[in-house]
Amino acid sequence: MCEECGCLDPGKVLLPRHGTRIDLTIPVLGANQDEADGNREMFARLGVRVVNLISSPGSGKTTLLQALARRLGRRMAVIVGDPRTDRDAARIREAGCQAVQIETRGACHLDARGVGARIGELDMSGVKLLVIENVGNLVCPAGYDLGEHQKVVLLSTPEGDDKVLKYPSIFCKASTLAITKIDLLEHLDFDCDRVETECRSLNPHVACLRVSARTGEGIEALEARMAGVPGRDGEEG
Repeated sequence: MCEECGCLDPGKVLLPRHGTRIDLTIPVLGANQDEADGNREMFARLGVRVVNLISSPGSGKTTLLQALARRLGRRMAVIVGDPRTDRDAARIREAGCQAVQIETRGACHLDARGVGARIGELDMSGVKLLVIENVGNLVCPAGYDLGEHQKVVLLSTPEGDDKVLKYPSIFCKASTLAITKIDLLEHLDFDCDRVETECRSLNPHVACLRVSARTGEGIEALEARMAGVPGRDGEEG
């Protein structure tokens, strides 16, 4: 998918006709940062807490959001990013909260401009938590500020416990790591302690949670972290 959005070679775009490369790191990311700062001001005016939810495809983002929607209802709203279809947004709406879909048409991450443009489609009165469900990808979304208060990264047990050091950027930047699908642990060779230790070796202040949307384990703690309630380390998520 990276060839669609131009981040196959970070900061550079190949001009196919001439075979040359132009460095676009500063203008592209600078423009996104300006949009992200504008989003942050808008979110402050709205009085809403914003979470950027990042993971690989299939890690359970939407299923967790369905569980949170059933708990929070109209107090939560969701912006969903996927290359095609509005299936995930429809699932979240059916669970009881507002959701709008961004179809990226192949791009492998959301950007701040796209997020800001969709806020007007949501009725934000009474909304306390806005979750941005990013495109399934552990690499590209890590580099794009959307104006959020925190990044929450999910790692599901079927993915394997070796991913943290393979994809360090997002684990360095996340405020919270949620290990998902822990109800499957008895069937898998997955070491939660290893994942948490390796994540804290990159990011000493990260909060680590173990969650199952199926059984409900850890959902209340995840909700608290996403809402900015101080955790055991005494710091806001």
